[in-house]
Amino acid sequence: MQNTEVTKPQMTAPKKKKKRASSLDRIKARSGWLFVLPFVIGFVVVYLPIVWESIYFSFTEIKTLPGGGYEAIWVGFANYSNALFEDADFVLILTGGITRLIFDIPAIVIFSLFMAILLNQKMTGRTVFRAIFFVPVILATGIIDRIDNSNNSLLDQMTNTARTISTASVGATESGSTDTTGVEIISALDFYRLFEGMQGVPPAMVETIVRMVNDIYQIVNRSGVQMLIFLGGLQSISPSIYESAYMEGASAWEAFWKITFPMISPMIFVAAVYTVIDSFTSKDNAVMDLIDWVYNEPGGQTISSAMAWLYFLIVILMIAVVGLIVSSFVFYQRREN
Repeated sequence: MQNTEVTKPQMTAPKKKKKRASSLDRIKARSGWLFVLPFVIGFVVVYLPIVWESIYFSFTEIKTLPGGGYEAIWVGFANYSNALFEDADFVLILTGGITRLIFDIPAIVIFSLFMAILLNQKMTGRTVFRAIFFVPVILATGIIDRIDNSNNSLLDQMTNTARTISTASVGATESGSTDTTGVEIISALDFYRLFEGMQGVPPAMVETIVRMVNDIYQIVNRSGVQMLIFLGGLQSISPSIYESAYMEGASAWEAFWKITFPMISPMIFVAAVYTVIDSFTSKDNAVMDLIDWVYNEPGGQTISSAMAWLYFLIVILMIAVVGLIVSSFVFYQRREN
């Protein structure tokens, strides 16, 4: 008897068209682009042509035509060479600003972190103290700044009067010195006398301490935003982590170095980068004042453009150096989804 196999025809269901469902991450990404779209449009339409024109002018020399208008003559890196090797003021002021920034970054970051830890403690009037330390940031912007500029003439008169009185009083002494910065010199001499009898203290450390003491007002004035950054990072640390550490017998000092510092290290990176950018773009920046002065000189538009782009590259380099240094000890907490 012969076996016959009956093969059943395979029925294939028609393929359904899969609808491309958008995930939550894609929806958030689209919403994010929607929010930044005005900035992107403004950057491409308004800002990007200005940037390109500034770069182009830094490689040219402007020649005014008799009938009006101008002609841009390509000169290559002549403007950059002029700024670096012929203009002594630019290099001198630039190196001075970078040296000052090397001292300012640790001082501002350490002070703001210290004050943020204190202001994060439970105490009466904590909100008032936070507002007080943030007041200098408000006073340095907007309408207050305009009011301050409008009162410069009166302030200059009062300053000149005070300097005249100070010069007269100092001139009456035996030394006959007529320096108008007596307060800073006296404080510096006090510190030198304090460390003079201590052996093993290098002069560079003494100069650093004197510089920080003389600049304490600027340090406090420029630490408001960094304090808020650190406060946000401190408040994001779960209290249960500290409770577990204290139950295991950890001290407050150990809790700071084992819990607070690693958890707050990403905020240290943000605060350091912000400090660099804030220092290079502040209104009392001597380099920017020099660039603005050169721009207003006859034929100085091209050289000032070269100075500005050299300055920009140095800012980027400083941010990269600070990022490499700080990122060596930054701790990022991994969270499982």
